[in-house]
Amino acid sequence: MQTHDLAVPECGGAESFALMVMVMGHSMAPEFLEGEILIIEPEGLAKDGAYVLAWHNEEWTFRQLVRTKAGWVLHPLSPAFADAPLADLSAVRGVIILKALPGRRRASKFYV
Repeated sequence: MQTHDLAVPECGGAESFALMVMVMGHSMAPEFLEGEILIIEPEGLAKDGAYVLAWHNEEWTFRQLVRTKAGWVLHPLSPAFADAPLADLSAVRGVIILKALPGRRRASKFYV
């Protein structure tokens, strides 16, 4: 699941913002699907297991942040895709705190 040509809002401080997920492939299925809205906390705590928005390889990507013995990786949920190693956490630009489906309040899920 990647977002291309995404303009991240110039939010001040710790302002959260909404992002419509644009699915390209199935790298984050079944947890995250096309049409879901993600709420991103730009100043959120990027910790092991968190779902994050990152700028990696000249594009925006949405993955699970995982700490391995070798360091941090951006981990897709689908085993058909490979982990992407990170030199450090500077690529992480926000942490997903909520997902929701428009008009379906009960389908919302908090991640923090």
